[in-house]
Amino acid sequence: MAITAAEPTSVRAFGPGTALSCRECGRRYELTPKFACEFCFGPLEVAYEFGDVTRADIESGPNSIWRYRSLLPVPDNVAELPNMAPGLTPLVKADRLAAELGIDSLYVKDDSGNPTHSFKDRVVAIAVEAARTFGFTTLSCSSTGNLAGAVGAAAARAGFDSCVFIPAGLEEAKVVMAAVYGGKVVAIDGNYDDVNRFCSELIGDPAGEGWGFVNVNLRPYYGEGSKTLAYEIAEQLGWQLPEQIVVPIASGSQLTKIDKGFRELVELGLVEDRPYRIFGAQATGCSPVAQAWEKGIDVIQPVKPDTIAKSLAIGNPADGPYVLDIAQRTGGSVEHVGDDEIVDAIKLLARTEGVFAETAGGVTTGVLRKLVREGRLDPKARTVVLNTGDGLKTLNAVDAGVTATIKPSLSAFTDAGLV
Repeated sequence: MAITAAEPTSVRAFGPGTALSCRECGRRYELTPKFACEFCFGPLEVAYEFGDVTRADIESGPNSIWRYRSLLPVPDNVAELPNMAPGLTPLVKADRLAAELGIDSLYVKDDSGNPTHSFKDRVVAIAVEAARTFGFTTLSCSSTGNLAGAVGAAAARAGFDSCVFIPAGLEEAKVVMAAVYGGKVVAIDGNYDDVNRFCSELIGDPAGEGWGFVNVNLRPYYGEGSKTLAYEIAEQLGWQLPEQIVVPIASGSQLTKIDKGFRELVELGLVEDRPYRIFGAQATGCSPVAQAWEKGIDVIQPVKPDTIAKSLAIGNPADGPYVLDIAQRTGGSVEHVGDDEIVDAIKLLARTEGVFAETAGGVTTGVLRKLVREGRLDPKARTVVLNTGDGLKTLNAVDAGVTATIKPSLSAFTDAGLV
């Protein structure tokens, strides 16, 4: 049922969140497990009525995303509830990488430090609180890998059952991480888009009764977790926005919510209103948004993924059109790099900054290098590049190992030419 504001009980359960709002037509709905507008089928997102929020209030909060609870659709006591408490990951001042690329000021937001070693812990943490409020008993998702692990861990911590769905053939490390928490892991014979369609069918079936799909029927809440990346980056830069940021694109939701987070900080007077440019990054083997950008069109044509960057392998990204809008509005762009460039960029980031990124981090670093090389990114502007996951999850992508095997003697060491 469409409304003009949420019910009072929803306001209490969802903090400053007041309603779900259609991103296309603006119609509002109660805060329920709904993800699409009944009138135009546009995506829904959480709308807010923020109170007074100060830097001091935020800085006095816990060392997790819950320091921003007054900006999120969660209850005030969220930090006291059993959850994974992700966030406040390092913003690495990447001077050696900057020097190699020819950039004056560069930072890596390294989200591999989250509990299950990817940024997905942020979005799942918000979805879990919505699932609690709605009385769901099972947490589920369609996943390219990282989300499955985040859901499994969060469900175990919060006392939910879990059943996650993944494409067959994912990296073994991601499958193990999803399964070790005791929930069910179901592989679907197909790609991520096939998995997502299956989950959408399951939601409407009695078999899915009581299930909260974090990135389907809980998606409006889930997506808000990515805003915390924007909040943290601004706070870690001394309450300033970066001038440029490179963000990976899978569904595109992360990029759109980072933009939303920056705009909220400006609207609340927490940061100075200064221009920033957002660049999207995709792998060439799954680059429908980048292809649309190159062609100058606003229609995303689905593709069949074929890339080592499996965490970004979504051939029909739901937020693709919004990514294009943001790139255009901020003066950024959407670029892609091939698998060889991804691997080389993973090694470059590891060699210069000691950050071992998964393939998605290779995509953002590779696109950053491409943008500098082609003169489309200002090398003198303060720039942030995202690494959203741990390289230990995608070991098969990188050819690296023992330099030499020798006898335990000094002569063997010198004979091997290691000095």
